Amino acid sequence: MDFAHDAATQELQRTLLDFMDSHVHPAEATFHAQLGELDDRWAWSRVPVLAELREAARERGLWNLFLPGEQGKAHGAPGLTNLQYAPLAEISGRSGHLAPAVMNCAAPDTGNMEVLAMFGTPEQQERWLTPLMDGRIRSAFAMTEPDVASSDATNIATRIERDGDELVLNGRKWWITGAMNPECEVFIVMGKTDPEASRHRQQSMVLVPRDTPGLEVVRGMEVFGYDDHEHGGHAELRFSDVRVPAANLIGPEGAGFAIAQARLGPGRIHHCMRSIGVAEMAIQLMCERAEARTAFGRTLSQQGVVRDWIAESRVRLEQLRLLVLKTAWLMDTVGNRGAHTEIQAIKIATPATVQWILDKAIQVHGAGGLSQDFPLANAYAGIRTLRFADGPDEVHKNSLAKAEIARHQH
Repeated sequence: MDFAHDAATQELQRTLLDFMDSHVHPAEATFHAQLGELDDRWAWSRVPVLAELREAARERGLWNLFLPGEQGKAHGAPGLTNLQYAPLAEISGRSGHLAPAVMNCAAPDTGNMEVLAMFGTPEQQERWLTPLMDGRIRSAFAMTEPDVASSDATNIATRIERDGDELVLNGRKWWITGAMNPECEVFIVMGKTDPEASRHRQQSMVLVPRDTPGLEVVRGMEVFGYDDHEHGGHAELRFSDVRVPAANLIGPEGAGFAIAQARLGPGRIHHCMRSIGVAEMAIQLMCERAEARTAFGRTLSQQGVVRDWIAESRVRLEQLRLLVLKTAWLMDTVGNRGAHTEIQAIKIATPATVQWILDKAIQVHGAGGLSQDFPLANAYAGIRTLRFADGPDEVHKNSLAKAEIARHQH
């Protein structure tokens, strides 16, 4: 078994690490300061230093790294494999509020670009995919709803009804990431087109431009008190007789559930890749703090309980990294469907593991770990969110267990 990355990946790692040290990390404070000076605090993509960093990332070939294989190459991306992208996404996770956006590898745009690349018509790709790949606009994915248990995606109640050459949308959505950003110009909306069809053929997806009459951004949502304005926030939306051309339908009618599953698989592993970088950041801060603080006559790094936390953090993170890399390799070799069980496994393991490590890092920092002076509390809120995002833990555990039971029965 060869655990080394190939030469191309190693070169990209060196380039990205140098870029992070020379450009991204030094700009983090400037980014937050300039964001606070904007008239619209949600418009993170208008921050001046972000434009400078994006240009520098393009020059170094660190742009649109997420879109894999021939599909990526067809749209001007490097076309890396999932296994090649994994260590790069991890590095970007160490500056999760800035680095992914700098490289145009930030959710939810990445998932939406994948949907358009896989299922969009040439006209849809020209209108929306090209400017997204160029980083000229932002987008959002509207699936979750407040009035139904959205952990079961077949519950989606937003109606999409055909009226001649138009589609009419009515319903509510919430936790729509990026929707507060005024540069979010299009929503991919999942709704119910045929309530009488079979359970997984009732839903469809449609492109809804932001300025369409009847589409209302009701409010921004907070996560443990954080509004996540660095990523354009999370919003509640209302659709009231929203009319779009029937040509805005993505794929055939009734394919919405299948498209959602195709979108969420890569999205889940991208979250997990970046989260490993969050954990690496937490371990680094934990070690630095433990060396710098003295209690009861010894540094924290000499306290047995703290050493136990540090050792356990490293063991848990290395186990998680290997599982994520195996999943990426399977996605490359047998496809997303063939890697379904492993995708579920990393989605279960990653938030729990990284949340545990963040908790210990916060504990080592004392009250400071709860404050805005360190990135740990904000990171904890984000990682806790992952236990819901792209499906809650319990749904993935239930599905994985059913597959495991069936395998042994067979």
